[in-house]
Amino acid sequence: MPPVNRSPSQDAVWGYAWGVREFTASDAMEATGMTRSTVIDAVDGLVDLGVLRELANARDAGQYRKGRPARRFELREDAAVLVGVDAGRGHMTVVVSDLRSQPLVTYRADADADATNEDVPERRRLIGAVVDAALDQAGKERADVAALCVGVPAPVDRTGRSPRHRTGFWDLMNPDLLGLFAWAPLLRIDNDASLAAVAEGANGAARGCVDYVSLLAGDRLGAGVVVDGRVLRGAHGGVGEMVAFDHVDGVGSAYGLGYLTTHWAREAIAMGEADPAGALARADHLDARAVLELAAAGDRDAQRVTERVSRVLARIVSVLGSMFDPRVVVVSGAVSAGVEQVAASARAALPTDLDLPAPELVISTLGADVVVIGAVAAAADLARAHLLQDPIVASLVGARA
Repeated sequence: MPPVNRSPSQDAVWGYAWGVREFTASDAMEATGMTRSTVIDAVDGLVDLGVLRELANARDAGQYRKGRPARRFELREDAAVLVGVDAGRGHMTVVVSDLRSQPLVTYRADADADATNEDVPERRRLIGAVVDAALDQAGKERADVAALCVGVPAPVDRTGRSPRHRTGFWDLMNPDLLGLFAWAPLLRIDNDASLAAVAEGANGAARGCVDYVSLLAGDRLGAGVVVDGRVLRGAHGGVGEMVAFDHVDGVGSAYGLGYLTTHWAREAIAMGEADPAGALARADHLDARAVLELAAAGDRDAQRVTERVSRVLARIVSVLGSMFDPRVVVVSGAVSAGVEQVAASARAALPTDLDLPAPELVISTLGADVVVIGAVAAAADLARAHLLQDPIVASLVGARA
């Protein structure tokens, strides 16, 4: 199929169709400011392409009785699929969705969290395999994919590549994913915290905010920074890297809240600082969630741990506030599920002598899937902006009309 000859009017109607369920030519005229004939020509072209479908008219649908019935249209959400991937250090999550970002399949797999530089080929193979497995489970093929986005725990530059790391870790986390997924017509490789920020802005605690930070705070700290509505990246993709906290008094490392909660709880038990007969010391399984639950239930040993963590969080938020001047800092990721008590103490511990107003500290409601939610949202943004501009994708959806 030859490349599609698009018009600015088609672009305008296409952008409008993404934000509504169904519409008439009059609706599109009002939204775009174009004439009826221009809108009709644009809509008919998009129907021919296969990205819009015409619905039964209002009379046939029983909603119209007098005069000429209005033609009604909607986005063909089944014209192609979006793929979002959270390629974490110890886990993989893939979501295959329709063009409206409604999930068709969520596929999960474990990864080797102890992998080394020698395991780069195996990690690359695994990431490709889980995407293919998710597509297969959804009854789709690579040829059905309009846009694919992958989040990795590494800085990612504008081209989708990660810089060299002194231990090779970033090479392991982003093992030439641009090459691996070169078959995808529209592709974005990005930092996981940046995609968490995309999710929080689109569907989460930062919706409607244009200046905010999404703080992934599990085992390691990572930040997605949004200023004036744009995700900041930097020359090497390193804006959200938190290694600088190794040198910040009151923090001292880039370890995340989940890691610190578990580590300090175990340390308190080992050093005899926790009551041997108390709930913390007698816990069968000690991880961050267990400690947070015990603290919420009133266990004093667990509360001392969480109070210590809250002071670290307050310092982190104050530094992020001074560096980026966000209106909101969102604690995101799996650890966010039980961290409200920590956040409440951190709010009270925020310094009052900052030159800038302290950011509002809020807790994400998106849970452990925040990165893959952001990846799907980013894939949708790619499709909305570029689907008609890419002759490969335009041919793909046109062939399915």
